[in-house]
Amino acid sequence: MRGHITKRGRNSYSIAVSLGKDATTGKYKYQWVSVKGTKKDAERRLSELLHQLDNGTFIKPGRTTTAEYLQKWLSDYAKPNLSPRGFERYESIVRVHLIPSLGNIPLTQLRPEHLQKHYTLKLNGGLSPRSIRYHHVVLHKALETAIKWGLVVRNAADGVDVPRARYTEMQTWGEYEVTSFLEAAKDSHYYALFHTALFTGMRRSELLGLQWQDIAFHQIYVNRSLHHLSDGSYVLTQPKSAKSRRTIALSPSSILILAEHKEKQAAIRAMMGMPLKEDDFVFSAAEAKPLRPNTVSRAWTMLAARAGVKVIRLHDARHTHASLMLKQGVHPKIVQERLGHASVQITLDTYSHVAPGLQEAAAEGFDKLVSPKYNENCQNEAVENYY
Repeated sequence: MRGHITKRGRNSYSIAVSLGKDATTGKYKYQWVSVKGTKKDAERRLSELLHQLDNGTFIKPGRTTTAEYLQKWLSDYAKPNLSPRGFERYESIVRVHLIPSLGNIPLTQLRPEHLQKHYTLKLNGGLSPRSIRYHHVVLHKALETAIKWGLVVRNAADGVDVPRARYTEMQTWGEYEVTSFLEAAKDSHYYALFHTALFTGMRRSELLGLQWQDIAFHQIYVNRSLHHLSDGSYVLTQPKSAKSRRTIALSPSSILILAEHKEKQAAIRAMMGMPLKEDDFVFSAAEAKPLRPNTVSRAWTMLAARAGVKVIRLHDARHTHASLMLKQGVHPKIVQERLGHASVQITLDTYSHVAPGLQEAAAEGFDKLVSPKYNENCQNEAVENYY
């Protein structure tokens, strides 16, 4: 028998699960687990434990340290369910921060005060509130899984106050800065890439994963992302969400620049005896090799400084694209679709700094619509009277 249930009290049961024979003594080893509730609760718990034994996720409760659990969680849950780049981030947080700080504590004895102390020490040690919030996200997800696996009964991360992230004003460019930057970047190997970033709002990983087969009928089809892992390898992944898989209409200038870029790329490949293929990367290094993301970002920063404009991140090209479109009066729903946000609310919340101008334009438009005698003189008179 692989497991059995014994009634211990009015609302208490003990479950014995067979762990197989001991290699030394030849006797069967059992793991005892207590369950409070009905017999059906005990039967359900027994079924869960047997399932964990079958798929290799069983950990002896009570003796497992937080470090042991986190390592098993990374291999059995995080690696299969996260993108390669996402797994690298989770693994780094666990290895560098969580295990050294919390690893020796038995998992069943992990309390909110342990986590609160960890966050405070890291904050005092110079980590930003934003970084500590990432620690909290990892811990919370890991402990939620521990509950599902039946290793703990509550999530200690639920009882912790996480440091608030400091508000940082979004950095974007205006029309003049975009024009100045692109003029300075015209002779750069990355000109077409940076132009596409500013004119589509695509993420860096999406731009670097773009293939020629993804551009057709004056549109870009976002189907994949390219990530550079810490071991030097590259990996193509699916878009981060269903909304991230999208179609972006290209402007006339973008169509022209991408066409010229393709001609140049095809000529270079022909000289190397390598015909340009549909599954080649649109933006690539020699011999069709992927571009290194950090190299691209450094080139962006250097060109911005050379152009004499405010130096912003390459990711801020995405914010610049959205802000300029909203200022033109483009409907937020269209901007959401171009950026691949999960909902239009995210777009509105992210770019609320553009709202004052939009509010004024909306008020003025409403006045024109419902006031037939509206004219510029009336507007000027209203302003003079107000001030």
